[in-house]
Amino acid sequence: MSKVVAIIGASNNRQKFGNRAVRAFRRAGYEVVPIHPTESTIEGLTAYRSVLDVPGTIDMASFYVPPDIGERVIEDVARKGIAEVWLNPGADSDALVAKARALSIHPIVACSIIGAGQDPDA
Repeated sequence: MSKVVAIIGASNNRQKFGNRAVRAFRRAGYEVVPIHPTESTIEGLTAYRSVLDVPGTIDMASFYVPPDIGERVIEDVARKGIAEVWLNPGADSDALVAKARALSIHPIVACSIIGAGQDPDA
């Protein structure tokens, strides 16, 4: 069974890293759940407004949103029971890392695409 990853800040713009991540994680064999407040599909996948709207469990989340937005959605991540979050370059802040830890979430400050064994520029 493949790991389920939520891409928070997924995008239909193929130049943005939020879209590149959707494609990279799929290539790596993950089940991908795009999270976007207004899109209904991304790369042919059903997109959800929040991780709380996703049926079933999510193993990890990868953030492609500015830190102030991340600070607002991290509580939803905790409520969903997602124990690991990747805070990609530009999505991290000391405050977000501290808030994640306070919510018993393990934050990883690094490029999740590279973490999945993929090339972010592919």
